[in-house]
Amino acid sequence: MKIFLFWLCCLFASSAFAQSGLPFGVNLAGAEFGHGSKMPGEVNKDYFYPTTADLDYWASKELRLLRVPFKWERIQHEPFGPLTEAEVNVMKQMLQEAHKRGLQIILDLHNYGRRKVGEQTYILGDSELPLEALGDFWKRLVTELKGYESSIYGYGLMNEPHDMLEHTPWVKIAQACIFDIRSVDTVTTIIVGGNHWSSAERWLLVSDELRYLYDPSDNLLFEAHCYFDEDASGVYRRSYDEEKAHPYIGIERLSPFVKWLKTNNLRGFIGEYGIPATDKRWSVCLEHMLAYMQEQGVNGTYWAAGARWNNYILGVQPQNNYTTDMPQVSILRKYLTTK
Repeated sequence: MKIFLFWLCCLFASSAFAQSGLPFGVNLAGAEFGHGSKMPGEVNKDYFYPTTADLDYWASKELRLLRVPFKWERIQHEPFGPLTEAEVNVMKQMLQEAHKRGLQIILDLHNYGRRKVGEQTYILGDSELPLEALGDFWKRLVTELKGYESSIYGYGLMNEPHDMLEHTPWVKIAQACIFDIRSVDTVTTIIVGGNHWSSAERWLLVSDELRYLYDPSDNLLFEAHCYFDEDASGVYRRSYDEEKAHPYIGIERLSPFVKWLKTNNLRGFIGEYGIPATDKRWSVCLEHMLAYMQEQGVNGTYWAAGARWNNYILGVQPQNNYTTDMPQVSILRKYLTTK
């Protein structure tokens, strides 16, 4: 009971750093699909960007923030090399269509602090993949996307960096990227994911050093992720009871991150969270967490939708030619913006 009362108080606590009216939304997965022999692969065959039907659907649900994962190897085949023109054009078209519908796009580099060079995968900071490679990539992409900023909510530097090299920590890589981006774009938000798979629960242990990042434009957004299964992986291998969940587990896991934001007067965002539709108790967890986020001025994007993702346990891709909502959508629609 004491734990319950504590988290209930947190839910309705005032927040000095909260911002009103920030949009909630979903991830539109697909452009990051395919690994191994499918890298880089062929667009609309091995991987897929959001369709206009996807954009129409989520605009109709008033969930206007779309986080779009994509792979580094596909848009820049070699580190420090030119960008792939066809891939950039697909991205530009997506941004144009989003703008028409009043949607905002997060460009999420979904590479976990790594990429393939030839047939081998390297961690950023390796001699074959120096830290400057990431900044070079973002500088090139941001330059290419000049004129499309109105539909870009932010540049997601790197999804879920983890197990980085000791001599090249994520904070050092992120700082270099910030300077490279600001050399060509001084306005657009830069989104910095946390260490250790962007864990919200372990943020103070694994990502506290990110508070020292410097942005000349003072426009950083820090991204954490939160799932409700026991290991917080989002795989949900077992039942609700076996995963040792409880109704306020989302608040419990997010609170270290939210406290860190308040303490350091920083802005935050939850880039991934999701639940199975197999047990209504998961829905209670999700609703409590979204209410907490809304009250605290921290918005987020649900994981995940995507036109080619079928039978995914957390999926919210509409069925029957976009006419049937998945059960989770009714909860998401209750939380369209922060207060």
